Amino acid sequence: MAVGDVTMPQMHVVKGVKIGSAEAYVRYQNRRDLVIFEFAEGSNAAGVFTQNAFCAAPVHVCKAHLKIDNPRYLVINTGNANAGTGKIGMANAEATCAQLAQLSGVASSQVLPFSTGVIGEQLPVERLLNGLQPALDSLKEDAWLDAAIGIMTTDTLPKGASEQFQLDGITYNITGISKGAGMIRPNMATMLSYVATDAPISRELVQQLLTTAVNVSFNRITIDGDTSTNDSCIFIATGQGGGKQISSTEDPRYHTVLEVLTRIMKRLAQLIVRDGEGATKFITITVEGGADTQECCDIAYSIAHSPLVKTAIFASDPNWGRILAAIGYAGLKNLDVEKIQVWLDDVQICKDGGAAEDYTEEAGARVMSQAEMTIRVDLGRGEAKDTVYTCDLSYDYVKINADYRS
Repeated sequence: MAVGDVTMPQMHVVKGVKIGSAEAYVRYQNRRDLVIFEFAEGSNAAGVFTQNAFCAAPVHVCKAHLKIDNPRYLVINTGNANAGTGKIGMANAEATCAQLAQLSGVASSQVLPFSTGVIGEQLPVERLLNGLQPALDSLKEDAWLDAAIGIMTTDTLPKGASEQFQLDGITYNITGISKGAGMIRPNMATMLSYVATDAPISRELVQQLLTTAVNVSFNRITIDGDTSTNDSCIFIATGQGGGKQISSTEDPRYHTVLEVLTRIMKRLAQLIVRDGEGATKFITITVEGGADTQECCDIAYSIAHSPLVKTAIFASDPNWGRILAAIGYAGLKNLDVEKIQVWLDDVQICKDGGAAEDYTEEAGARVMSQAEMTIRVDLGRGEAKDTVYTCDLSYDYVKINADYRS
């Protein structure tokens, strides 16, 4: 059961984007498991991908194709990751691109493939290829919800975000979807995300916008500390909304787009955490007073990855010593623990490195029993600040992952 507000908003149509889906039976029966995006000619694209050295065949192909051309099509299958599949996996990813290119009349390099699901099993490529034409036949502008459903694996719900905004009196749209519930850790956090706008943006700035927004959204979430082999995030600017192209960071319109895109991506990233496998609590971890952003993140992730902290939160047990232990083993040099302050929401649990005088077990338990809470840490050694989002670790997380292939 997802935590908090996970409702799908109105998904605004993005001019120049069409979406189709089909039941290809890659792994699942009687559900969409193949999604195709079609983009207007002249669209500019950018991508960020997993840093896992064992990255999947489609990730290799995507990176190679993005260096050659802007994509006209994306093709996504669920149920099989096509990772750990060697030369056969590469051939299957390339065959998927070639077949879709032939059916749609574009170059193979203008197709980007994506896969998500079980690692180490060969992709049933014939089934996937047979689903391409039905997916193409279903292309339409208002199918974002269908796509969000079609890319799910262990997700319990589709994830989407959408906003309208104005630049120089012209109304534009940014709409996006994501999937992910487990094997989530930054760089990238098993997630896929696809976001598009009809605003006119140069290719260089599309990449810059994406990288900047990802670093405060998808690269600030963790569920279990595992980095997937397939993580990918794509941002497309079709330019079909009209107006003069944004080609400089000095253009005030750039900052408006970045603000909206960041909100969209933070929402999509947080939806992944709210739908974390077996999650019952949504946790914000903010670390301030750091010498730099990196050490704030080191502390935040040390807390967020601690199974002892996460299980205590699941049990609503204010065993706050586990938080201090996670801070202590994060690896910061010359950490002065007597300067550290820690809060659970508005309840200070640690003051100057020891128990806060007015702290009570009842106050800590009250916060721990909430569905949403914030752990705030002040390191007292600088001005840097950063925030990471995570969830608790429950019995159901173990059950879901123990039964994943059954």
